[in-house]
Amino acid sequence: MNGDILFFFDGKPNALAVYAALEDRVCGELPDVNIKVQKSMITFANKHGFAFASHPRRKAEGYGKDYLIVSFGLEHSMESPRLIASSEPYPNRWTHHAAVFAPEDIDDELMGWIREAYEFSAAKR
Repeated sequence: MNGDILFFFDGKPNALAVYAALEDRVCGELPDVNIKVQKSMITFANKHGFAFASHPRRKAEGYGKDYLIVSFGLEHSMESPRLIASSEPYPNRWTHHAAVFAPEDIDDELMGWIREAYEFSAAKR
């Protein structure tokens, strides 16, 4: 893991473990993924960004701030108890945000959404 990622998660060992599980699955299951570490998020991209990891802005009860927000873009709205927020920043482009508390939460359901976001991103012009 590179120094920028370690710096991004400084003092947040649980969020780092969650991110490591996310990166392993995304890079292991999807081809040609580029990772860009920015000040407020880490972007997973093919032609465009399709999934994003960031720190929470608020504490989840019982979890403090040492967990991860995983966001992804789809062409449709969806509902799930795992999602903490969704928005439509552009017509037919929905951004969904999931709070992820443990490495085992990077499961097949979440990866299915990320895979769909990857395909949606790859199809954009």
